Amino acid sequence: MIITVTLNAAIDRTLSVPNFRPGRRHRTVDTQTMAGGKGVNVARALKHLGQPVIATGFAGGPTGTRIVEQLTDESILTDFVRIREESRTNLSVVDPTTGEQTEVNERGATVTSREMELFHDKLLYLSRGAEVVVFAGSLPPGVEPDAYASLIRELRKQGLTTVVDTDGEPLRLAVRAEPDVVSPNVLEAEELVGHEFNDDEDRVIAVREMVGLGAKEAIMTVENGCFASIPTETGPHLVQARVEPREPVASVGSGDAFLAGYVAARYSGKPPEECLRFGVACGAESVQRLGAGVIDPREVDRLLPEVELVSLESGAEVG
Repeated sequence: MIITVTLNAAIDRTLSVPNFRPGRRHRTVDTQTMAGGKGVNVARALKHLGQPVIATGFAGGPTGTRIVEQLTDESILTDFVRIREESRTNLSVVDPTTGEQTEVNERGATVTSREMELFHDKLLYLSRGAEVVVFAGSLPPGVEPDAYASLIRELRKQGLTTVVDTDGEPLRLAVRAEPDVVSPNVLEAEELVGHEFNDDEDRVIAVREMVGLGAKEAIMTVENGCFASIPTETGPHLVQARVEPREPVASVGSGDAFLAGYVAARYSGKPPEECLRFGVACGAESVQRLGAGVIDPREVDRLLPEVELVSLESGAEVG
């Protein structure tokens, strides 16, 4: 079983608005409303890929009820802690004529220390039947920045594989807890290592630095794939997985689809190189659809041969 943790779950509403310009009146040509938050998006993609997954986190008020009901309608198993305050709602506006996307995200409900204790106990209970735990997304108000780090340390003692995709101080502290995998995007990685990236050489240095900070495996997602440091018998190996970019319908959630694909392949026992290939194919496929975490496994399989994996140490293609 794979557990996805979304402490700041939401209802995500995505509007497709041609020729979108701030300050003008527009009409939508398509609308998608679904349960969201990074961990929820990962759970959805894992479900599409046929993997056993349960989504947990916090859900509050009528919006929280709607989150759980929508996931149930998608046949995704859930076990959320109910909280007193209302869960958040996020809005994305996608311009199909340019592919540009504008996001407005609420901060989320304030979580009490008692509610966090209840979640802690629930996660430890659920983890008894799990092999992988994915921590994804922002922390809501009231939750300490070291929340992910503390949970990672406890789960590592149980021998579980821990995966983290967040940003800011929660990411910095989580990496120190030595998770198995950390998977930020470029902006999140720049903040983590403390400098901007001007070229691919800087990106290679960054994934090496993330491993130095504590992560066993570091993956930095970019528009056309990822840079990664993966473990081998002779030590960490630096690689780049890439695919020819395609015109996106909506890029929201592509990183979540990538992470779901990577986790699905890892859960199935695939070698690290194949996990990266599969993740990149999932991320590339997802941008063709409106709605985060929505992928077609048949299209993923079709894209897989197009994903190129290159050693950043030898310059040779891998596999």
